[in-house]
Amino acid sequence: MSERLQPGDTAPAFTLPDADGNEVSLAGHKGRKVIVYFYPAALTPGCTKQACDFTDNLDLLAGAGYDVIGISPDKPEKLAKFREKESLKVTLLGDPDKTVLESYGAFGEKKLYGKTVVGVIRSTVVVDEEGKVERALYNVKATGHVAKIIKDLGI
Repeated sequence: MSERLQPGDTAPAFTLPDADGNEVSLAGHKGRKVIVYFYPAALTPGCTKQACDFTDNLDLLAGAGYDVIGISPDKPEKLAKFREKESLKVTLLGDPDKTVLESYGAFGEKKLYGKTVVGVIRSTVVVDEEGKVERALYNVKATGHVAKIIKDLGI
């Protein structure tokens, strides 16, 4: 079970492939705030809703100085299909080895339909301009989550 991040922690560095196979790193966003969200699987109803919510609010978030990165265990090909099908504008990264998911505490035991399973824990981590964790939210709901973040961040 990986440790959950706390505000003030240094966000774990990562470099992962995006939907086009290009490497994207957290370091490449230094000087900007980044909302990194972790979701179980592209092209599933809850994850689609969440990605569409982030896309719909991207201009608002970007205007407030936030970049948005979604990370799942999917391969770039599946992310590209997800992006095309749903017209997504958020940066989607694939972490098939789950090393980044684990380093952010977003992979481990969770409850699913009353059973304990091991998998991706739907989570959102807000990283500040210096690469420090500003907020770390775990077991978030797919629906209504983006509106809550916007409200919590005072945007």
